[in-house]
Formats: sequence, structure tokens, C-alpha cells
Amino acid sequence: MDYYRDTWAEINLDAIKWNVAKTIQHLADSMTMFAVVKANAYGHGDVQVAKAALNAGAKGLAVAFLDEALSLRKAGIKAPILVLGASRPDTAGIAAKYNISLTVHEKEWLTHIHMEEGQMLRIHIKCDTGMGRIGVKTIGELQSVIDELNQSESYVFEGIFTHFATADEVHTAYFEKQLQTFQELVSSIREKPRYIHCANSAATLRFQGAGVNTVRFGISMYGLTPSLEIQPLLPFELKPAFSLRTKIIQVKQMHAGEKVSYGATYEASEGEWIGTLPIGYADGWIRKLSGQEVLVDGKRAPIVGRICMDQCMIRLPREYSCGTEVTLIGRQGDDEIIMDEVARKLETINYEVPCVITARVPRVYKENGQVVHVSNPLL
Repeated sequence: MDYYRDTWAEINLDAIKWNVAKTIQHLADSMTMFAVVKANAYGHGDVQVAKAALNAGAKGLAVAFLDEALSLRKAGIKAPILVLGASRPDTAGIAAKYNISLTVHEKEWLTHIHMEEGQMLRIHIKCDTGMGRIGVKTIGELQSVIDELNQSESYVFEGIFTHFATADEVHTAYFEKQLQTFQELVSSIREKPRYIHCANSAATLRFQGAGVNTVRFGISMYGLTPSLEIQPLLPFELKPAFSLRTKIIQVKQMHAGEKVSYGATYEASEGEWIGTLPIGYADGWIRKLSGQEVLVDGKRAPIVGRICMDQCMIRLPREYSCGTEVTLIGRQGDDEIIMDEVARKLETINYEVPCVITARVPRVYKENGQVVHVSNPLL
């Protein structure tokens, strides 16, 4: 067996593949999709998700850091990989060795490059069109980077890109301003690179890639809307891939006035049934989720008292036996707890929820309803 605890996350690879394939159908035939699998594929598991996305038609992968790219290479993945964030110049040789594309965000970065003779490094130039993070801002800055690239045969100018700040908002004025700025920067290049990309999931789905030849498909690959605000504007319904499940490990009936958990903040009424679940804030199910409902036998039950490091307690509608399955995120029976519901309780966005479910929660991968792989770094 690949895990022994009674808490696990299920990743539906069929949903990943469906979201990718459906989106590719939505785009022009000339479009290339890079599947964004940074942050361990938003907590879903980078290697398994990457393979599913590539099988569904994605042509490349995007990550945040070189370490993430190397992890994919060491898992045997040979598809193009782009590191979206800044890398140290002295790691360029490592990237070249493993055929990993790096992002250049300023000319000075290139002056500190260290590579062995004969190595070739693939480069994407990042443009800052309004995010205020990394990237060149003017045509002059862009041309100075290109001129530096052209002075050496060790570089392949493979791509240019930017990132939108408000593509997931209904109002499009700032999006349009950023897009215009990016178009002006791209138009200034005499010899265009192979990949020109600016569209995240929101711009991919709403604006079919915003008129360039490559898209970066992230949050919506996992079946999550870029924002609730634009959900009605999406061209089709996405299929969530992530569910979180556990099992009751003890059930007890409480007397009136008895307390539950640290701080004795919850007081039971006479005859209440309390179930204990083996999941807590060390798993990413943080204390702020006290009061959040879960599903038991398809019915809702609230978390009561403070969530502990490894356990939390729920108020049951009746007595249930130990081993009864509980759904924290996902469908059970006729009801479903979606990621956005949990995000609302946490006062955050759906992106954050799967990312903070820690590695000690095993990921169980399913295709056609069958378990095909289990990832558990603890074993």
C-alpha cells in the first residue's frame, strides 16, 4: 500500500485531460498550449498532471522556478519546459544541459551568464506591460536585450511574453491597455520568435488567446474558474479535478456543556454526536476553516471547535461508524463542496486552496474511475 492514513486527495486525470482538450478545441488550430504546472501543479501533482496535459494536446509546460523544471526532467518528461520566473544567471548552464527555456527580464541578467562552451540556451523575454513585477517595459529595453542575444550563438530567442493583471475581471479597459502595449513591443521586433504568449486561463477562455500564437493554461486546466466574476462568461463548464477526503476515526455522544478542542470554544448540547477526522492545519486544513461544512453520507456537517494540527471535529446529524468516508472538497451523493466555497470561508481565491494542502496528504490519481498512481513523499 502507498499510504496508511485515512486522509487523501483524489486527482481526476480525466478532468484534467477534458479541460485541456476542450480548451484546445476552443482555440485556433495554429495555437500552441503550454500547461502551467508550477507549485506542484497547483497542489495537484506536477508529473502526473503534466503527462495528462501533454496527452490531451498541450505542447509544452510552464513552471515558476528551475528546480520545478528539473524535477519534471528527472521524471522523464521531454516536452518543452519554460521557467516563467527569474533564475540565477549562474544556473544557465544547468538549464541548457536539460534543454529548459529560461526567462530574461533585463539586459543585465545576460551579462552574468555562465555556460560551458558549445551549450545553447533557449530564451523567452518577459515584458512588464502593467503587472509591475519583472520584465522590460520599453521598446528600447527590449531591443537592448535582443541585441545582446544576437551577439552570441549560445542563445536561441525562442519567445516573448507578458502577463495580464485583470483578465479575470469583467471590465476590460486595463486588459486592453496591457494588450496594446504588448502588441507594440512585439511589433518592434524584426524577426519574431517562435512563441508569442500573453494569455493566462482567463484570456485564453474569454479572448481565445488574445490574438497571439501561444497560451499558458493554468488554473482552468484544474477545472477552476479564474474568478467567480467572469464564470458566466466562460465558453463552457470546467470539470474540477481535485477532491479531498478523509474518514471518521472516532464517534462519541456528548453531554450538555461538554467542550470540544483547544480553548474549549465549542460547547455541546445534550446528546450531540461528535466525529473526529484525521486532518488538521499541518495538512493545510487551517484553523480558519472552523465552521466550514463537510459531507457525511451526502449530508452537510459543520466543523466544530478549533482545528488542531492533525485532527478536527465535526457535529454529526446522527451516530456513524468509524471508517465512514467524509468529503471536505468534492461531490458526495447529491451534494458538492466546491473549491470556491472553501475559498470564500478562507477569504481568498480558489488558486490558494489546493496549493496549501501539504505534501503529507497523499495524492491518489484516477482515470476511468480506477486508481492509476499514488504519490506519497512520506513513504
